Amino acid sequence: MSIATVYSRAITGITAQQVTVEVHLSNGLPALNIVGMAETAVKESKDRVRSALINSQFNFPQQRITINLAPADLPKEGGRFDLPIALGILAASGQIPITSLADKEFIGELGLTGELRSVRGVLPTTLAVTRAGRELILPAINADEATLIGESRSFGANHLLAVCAHLHGQQILSLSESSTNSETVQYPDLSDVRGQSSARRALEVAAAGSHSILFTGPPGTGKTMLASRLPGILSEMTEQEAVETATVHSISSHGFKVEQWRQRPFRSPHHTASAIAMVGGGGQPRPGEISLAHNGILFLDELPEFDRKVLEVLREPIESGKITISRAANQSEFPARFQLVAAMNPCPCGYLGDARCHCTEEQVRRYRAKVSGPLMDRLDMLVDVPPVAKSLLRPVQTDEQEESSDIVRERVVAARARQIIRADKANYLLEHKELEVYCRLSDSNYQLLELAISRLGLSARAYHRILKVARTIADLADSEHIDTSHLSEAIGYRRLDTRNS
Repeated sequence: MSIATVYSRAITGITAQQVTVEVHLSNGLPALNIVGMAETAVKESKDRVRSALINSQFNFPQQRITINLAPADLPKEGGRFDLPIALGILAASGQIPITSLADKEFIGELGLTGELRSVRGVLPTTLAVTRAGRELILPAINADEATLIGESRSFGANHLLAVCAHLHGQQILSLSESSTNSETVQYPDLSDVRGQSSARRALEVAAAGSHSILFTGPPGTGKTMLASRLPGILSEMTEQEAVETATVHSISSHGFKVEQWRQRPFRSPHHTASAIAMVGGGGQPRPGEISLAHNGILFLDELPEFDRKVLEVLREPIESGKITISRAANQSEFPARFQLVAAMNPCPCGYLGDARCHCTEEQVRRYRAKVSGPLMDRLDMLVDVPPVAKSLLRPVQTDEQEESSDIVRERVVAARARQIIRADKANYLLEHKELEVYCRLSDSNYQLLELAISRLGLSARAYHRILKVARTIADLADSEHIDTSHLSEAIGYRRLDTRNS
């Protein structure tokens, strides 16, 4: 019986599920049929495979060829199954040894000449193959990405002939070696921001505890400058965070670049972005902006200009750190643990309270109402960014420059280290039970907080967010307990709640 089995992987969400490629040759009129819930690109592989085998000087069987991609109810897409299908045909026809396929898995798109082309989702595939205890053979162009998974055994090949020579034992492929030297990114320096001491302080607090933050102020006050300098003061990604982030980018439309390893993503979608672009979607769901910002920053400039439906989809992932996309045929879950940074003007023209402003109260109310109360309630810090004094725009001497990103980052990293030692997580992730343990206040400070909540009309959620921010401020001060000064500063970051109501 001419039958062969080859193992591969299909991408579902951020996971790679095993696909068994079964190839059967039987008598009858020459034909090639692919079954097993294969989409168009997979079905078209029969033409690519036929040309690749013939142009590589292999014999294409003149028999009835049936290819089953199991499990049958798992959707398969893309050209990643070209290589396993080709090898299955060669094994079933006796042109390569079947026994050499048992402990290996294969992915790769074939060109008509037999060359191997890149595919998406290499990281989750490598992770799954490594856990299964098998070797992975893939296109050489994807080999560097595969080596990011420790203990993986992956082999990169440029051509179908190279893979077959490896399986015959004639010319063994070289084991891919790790090359995870990420490029040093030169982020804009925080010293470029003149004045704005309160906003700079708020940015430092947000970085130390990964708190969400909204900057409100007239045009030209430095809101976007502040946001763009946040990546330069954040702590380095852990190994787990790096793998999670790289995995999400690996399955995206643009793929993952090895030089981005351990770099926190900074996503800044335009305000015309749709809800699907923000959360992800499609027939075979792919991650959106909030997932591509996982373990990094999502910056929304001109916040009220976003469609309200787009902003409302952020409410759940801000709390849960994930997004579930449901379709009739399947359901996909993507991580979305991002740090939200937003900026907005106080009114449509941006100059509220200035002689240049001619906005009516109704116009201001409608403008601010574009950002709903529930979304505003989920933000940790609301910061007013006033106009910069004209005298600060002059060139300054070296000794008069503001603190650089490197100096601020040292304090941020030290504060984050205290959080990891204490609770093994950043402060913004503290649960209610943990708040009772790590954010205990004195009786007088509890009274101060309750009075602030009452006068500002804040919710219970805002109450807990103030505690988290106060805990971060105490960490920056290397204080074991939350003092009155720490709590007062945290309360000050909620005062804009009353102005936006």
